[in-house]
Amino acid sequence: VQLQASGGGLVQAGDSLRLSCAASGRTFTGYVMSWFRQAPGKEREFVAAIRWSDGSTYYADSVKGRFTISRDTAKSTVYLQMNSLKPGDTAVYYCAADRTWNVHTSTRSYDYWGQGTQVTVSS
Repeated sequence: VQLQASGGGLVQAGDSLRLSCAASGRTFTGYVMSWFRQAPGKEREFVAAIRWSDGSTYYADSVKGRFTISRDTAKSTVYLQMNSLKPGDTAVYYCAADRTWNVHTSTRSYDYWGQGTQVTVSS
């Protein structure tokens, strides 16, 4: 399984970005696909998740209402649309895959990780 994250960049507060995570190596039915982020000096934290089979979504409180996770099953790609970005959203964003029906917010649960993409939000 390979996860390739892309779409990061430098934006100003209030701007939008869309991250992509291209997944390959198998079918992902029965998987949960998630985005995490890690700011300098902080632990990696859960951002959002989507259940591949039915599209159910879950969000951290800090991004609820601003971020939207989605997937394109034909392209095996997961997206994270980020709106109204804040300087506090600055981090390296990682996509991850978990072979489970349940959504987990702990990094320990995830089997596969992408390489990360940097998002920097200036004030």
